[in-house]
Amino acid sequence: MLPEMTRALPDIQDEQDTRGIALDSVGVTGVRTPIRITDGEVNAAGVGSAEFVVTLASDRRGTHMSRMIETIAAELREFDPRGAAALVAGAADRLGAASARISFDLPVSFEVRAPVSDVPAWQAADVSFSVEGSAKSAAMTTTLTTHVTSLCPCSKAISDYGAHNQRSAVTLSITGGQDDLYPLTLSEMFSLARQVGSCPIYPVIKRPDERWITMEAYDHPAFVEDMVRDLSSTCRARGLRHSIHVRNFESIHSHDAVASLSWAPETNTDKQEQH
Repeated sequence: MLPEMTRALPDIQDEQDTRGIALDSVGVTGVRTPIRITDGEVNAAGVGSAEFVVTLASDRRGTHMSRMIETIAAELREFDPRGAAALVAGAADRLGAASARISFDLPVSFEVRAPVSDVPAWQAADVSFSVEGSAKSAAMTTTLTTHVTSLCPCSKAISDYGAHNQRSAVTLSITGGQDDLYPLTLSEMFSLARQVGSCPIYPVIKRPDERWITMEAYDHPAFVEDMVRDLSSTCRARGLRHSIHVRNFESIHSHDAVASLSWAPETNTDKQEQH
């Protein structure tokens, strides 16, 4: 009954448009949906937030947004970033668009063991994927944010004892191209991000762990600028197109400190801003 009724109803969005103006993107955003990420190392599931947009030709009035919701529900139920090129190509074809972009975010937990007691626990990181392309080409940006401890080199140098430290949010984005959309796994990104700064953060800390962490941070002071440069150096050595943003939630100031850069191997240039 429903298909017959649908045929009888007018499809206004499928009408032709005479204004001659193409749109860069049109679609749906803020779609809360069950998502599972599987990449051979990580198997994470939860309710994430997704976006699906396509380009719109100048002669088309609208796009098929219900098809977008259906695609999100079907394709993100089991998302493997290694197969994202086929996902976005199929999405563009289904919508009759030149290109499509599907993005979503979902917290992912990684097992972390305390440095001395070796007690295991789970630490969550904020993760997002954004894949864009068509049947001919695709690109995907994977972003992960986690936290580390940073101890101020200046505070250590000018103090008779001690030094102020704080928690720092490290955001690493890696962009892959058609040949390799997923050049760095989530587990690798999490590990690299935790290596910058003065000391990693641990979800469970016993007294021996706290002693080790306190001394480890004191022995490895780092400015926000140091953290961005150190992480970028590692990514550049692997030829990864990346962007990095670090924010120190300052413990003795009423403001925070930030630093960021973007780098691509094909241009070998970077844009960096510090405050």
